[in-house]
Amino acid sequence: MQKDELDQLCINTIRTLTMDAVEQAKSGHPGMPMGAASMAYVLWTRFLRHNPVDPTWPDRDRFVLSAGHGCMLLYSLLHLTGYDLSLDEIKRFRQWGSKAPGHPEFGVTPGVETTTGPLGQGFAMAVGMAMAERMLAARFNQPGHTIVDHRTYSIAGDGCLMEGISAEAASLAGHLHLGRLIVLYDDNKVTIEGPTTLAFSEDVSKRFEAYGWQVQQVDGDDTAAVAAALSTAQADKEHPSLVVAHTHIAFGSPHKQDTAEAHGAPLGEEEIKLTKQALGWPVDSKFYIPSEALDHFRRAVESGRTAQDDWEARFAGYAKAYPQLAQEWKRVMAGELPKDWESHLPAFDPATPLATREASGKVINALAGLVPELVGGSADLAPSNNTYMTSKGDFSAANPAGRNLHFGIREHAMGAALNGLSLHGGFRPYGGTFLVFADYLRPAIRLAALMGRPVTYVFTHDSIAVGEDGPTHEPIEQLASLRAIPRVTVIRPADATETAAAWKVALQHKGGPIVLALGRQKLPVIDRTKYPAADNLSKGAYVLAEANGGKPGLILIATGSEVALALEAREKLEQQGVATRVVSMPSWELFEAQPQAYRDAVLPPQVKARLAIEAGVAQGWCRYTGEAGDVLSIERFGASAPGKVVLKEFGFSVENVVARALALHREA
Repeated sequence: MQKDELDQLCINTIRTLTMDAVEQAKSGHPGMPMGAASMAYVLWTRFLRHNPVDPTWPDRDRFVLSAGHGCMLLYSLLHLTGYDLSLDEIKRFRQWGSKAPGHPEFGVTPGVETTTGPLGQGFAMAVGMAMAERMLAARFNQPGHTIVDHRTYSIAGDGCLMEGISAEAASLAGHLHLGRLIVLYDDNKVTIEGPTTLAFSEDVSKRFEAYGWQVQQVDGDDTAAVAAALSTAQADKEHPSLVVAHTHIAFGSPHKQDTAEAHGAPLGEEEIKLTKQALGWPVDSKFYIPSEALDHFRRAVESGRTAQDDWEARFAGYAKAYPQLAQEWKRVMAGELPKDWESHLPAFDPATPLATREASGKVINALAGLVPELVGGSADLAPSNNTYMTSKGDFSAANPAGRNLHFGIREHAMGAALNGLSLHGGFRPYGGTFLVFADYLRPAIRLAALMGRPVTYVFTHDSIAVGEDGPTHEPIEQLASLRAIPRVTVIRPADATETAAAWKVALQHKGGPIVLALGRQKLPVIDRTKYPAADNLSKGAYVLAEANGGKPGLILIATGSEVALALEAREKLEQQGVATRVVSMPSWELFEAQPQAYRDAVLPPQVKARLAIEAGVAQGWCRYTGEAGDVLSIERFGASAPGKVVLKEFGFSVENVVARALALHREA
């Protein structure tokens, strides 16, 4: 068989597998994989360095299918090249328990680098992966010893590049000169509603050129042109590359090629037969894989093994020349923390009030030298978020070893890039902005949670105490909305010591993202010689101040800055003969993970008089206050005035807490 004939056979294998899987599932997106099959085939068989037998090989190239709805393209390539994704799993495409879900899911399918589907997210996560490669190379590569030498590839569609997140991420990538990032743009000019001209008429090429990208235009079905473009892209070390591949959605379908009808629905049995006939395929076959095509694809197993063996030999030489760096490489890639790192957490003086955002900054800088995988920054708010690591340099094209990440005013791209850094491996990333602006990166937070990635978000200015900036900058519903996301752990520490404990939890946590909700205003540092240790934060809630006599008739539950308010109110209540317990509850999620016996010890079921105090909406608090309890909350937007005035006007005063608590106690 001639080479061109074999190429076409392999490409059509991808197309027909896609058609058959979508048809059998009675749902899916056949058009994109059929149109992008040629360029994906070229990338995966001639350029992508990967080992199907070991999908986690550290120096593999990363591939991100940003247009995640076209996942049958990826599943076909994974199966054909030899990953642990059987044909039987593909036959169960989109079915319960299948390794081939309706969009790519990290941790479900071997070889899938990240969860994609929300358009543009994959593109932006690929930027984060490229940043990770650049930083690791700067840190670990030594003269004559290169152990970090891979690229990040992505396939994105028209929808991906319409999304605002891709604009943010592309701008950042161009600024950083991420020359090892190569994106194939599947420009088939069709979306769900019809041709892209309905809502999209910009010149994407000129836009990316303005971002500082190398841009090329090719016929996406011309394998030689795609290969030449990828070679040119690889040769440009200074600019990320966009290869605009002009393709045809549902390529080969006599009636549905180039139509929106082929985007998100099966072609139908009759159209599939006609398409197979047009492609020169056995018309009545299903899930047919020619042996010549499979043999050709499976060469990836041997080439991958050879590439990994070569890398492991180079790493062995590296380990002899630089044993300490080699051990450090193994540690960070395994996600293990340095020994005794927590002993470097700072202590805080109870005589000196301190904002929790300031305490967080002190923790970050105390750990920066000991935990070099800690990297992060802010969406242009580092001085306010206190996220800057002094003396650790700024990551840039000129200084890839810098650890402070400047995302600019691009919250959404920041969130996705943090996911990419975490997925790549070798880092514990964090990113900061104001809590109210968490909404700008919420989709990326949700994906981090879905993938279980331990990204830390430093969200400061966490209440109406922001004051003069007014309601646009005062979070009201954000805490509740973040708590609503499965696998997200929200921690709102009460003081500087709880903030240090919160960071300890964040760095040890592996099951999903951590939100640190931190305040701007100075708060009393609780004297831990008189009150329980702040490490109790790891339990989510704990008895901070017990009722006189040890038998509470009333419980005040508070988070963050409101804990100090609760402690003041307790003194007044005790003076009036009300036995009052104060519970600091920095994290619902951590508390819910505790045994029932512990939770009942903190919140005894027989104590019905409970007042929760939090400067946000009351939604969700009923689970802890019960039907007989109450919540001092905020059910409207904030206001512009000095922070202390705003707090008082909204009822966050000792007098109001005492009055609300006494009313509860009388009714109990």
